[in-house]
Amino acid sequence: MDEGARIEMLARIFGASVPGVEVGIGDDAAVLSAEHARGRIVWTIDEQVEGSHFQRALLGWRDIGWRSFMAAASDLAAMGAAPWSALCALVLPDDVDDTALEQIAVGQRDAAVAVGAPIVGGNLARGTTLSMATTLLGTCDRAVTRSGARPGDGLWMAGHVGLAAAGLRALQAGRGSEPSFGAAVAAWRGPRALIAEGRAMGPVACAAIDVSDGLARDAGHIAQASGVELVLDEVALRSDTELNEAAAALGIDPLELALHGGEDYALVIASPAPIEGFRRIGEARSGRGLGLRSQSGERELEPRGFDHFRK
Repeated sequence: MDEGARIEMLARIFGASVPGVEVGIGDDAAVLSAEHARGRIVWTIDEQVEGSHFQRALLGWRDIGWRSFMAAASDLAAMGAAPWSALCALVLPDDVDDTALEQIAVGQRDAAVAVGAPIVGGNLARGTTLSMATTLLGTCDRAVTRSGARPGDGLWMAGHVGLAAAGLRALQAGRGSEPSFGAAVAAWRGPRALIAEGRAMGPVACAAIDVSDGLARDAGHIAQASGVELVLDEVALRSDTELNEAAAALGIDPLELALHGGEDYALVIASPAPIEGFRRIGEARSGRGLGLRSQSGERELEPRGFDHFRK
């Protein structure tokens, strides 16, 4: 199909009416009603680039679309925002045909429906590398940032860490179909932004972040922004049965995966009180940096994880 036909196909897939959207796909830009956005508008963008964020051989086309949308939606969850609407821009190399584009769009659409943020526009371009940029708008009364953790706060987590990394390693080793890796492969291929959990913590959490680049790296961002020391509890991090099963099959320490594996999109928050859906994994205290507490004592922890500009 030519560009016009492809845009018409996307409009059919994405087409949806939603409160606050006056003009959607088909014009030069979407038009949103400011009256709908009571409180604060939370605005994010995420780019997924083949070779940096995913390997096409390990995913279906729908998976690629789904993952690209959920990565952006997770940023809204981390701020305690309710998704509103989205824009998606795609750069397509010549070997992405019409059938592949349709399945990518179906994945994006399904993810948009799952989080409640219809796709109201975007852009198509031709290029040498497949990439997808997703812009998401959300609304909230109070946005939770990384900088509010205080000494005495508990550190709490919703979701898994390390499981997606285990799934990726299993797929790279050609072992993704083995029963031990079922949950891990699903975690990497089909992550879910924890929107409901984000909304639950939004009114009360002091600080929050989503774990996209590894728990140690992302928890380190909270510690740095808040000017505190975060101490992670090794026993709590080793309590994930599904991660332990996948790590044992790979012959890898599950703690390594939990601390430094990425793309799980768990939510980590600092809060003085527990919040439904979150389990305690540590605490904040006076000081700077990141530590790990085990049964044998404490040690300093390097905030290591995925970095776009380091190999």
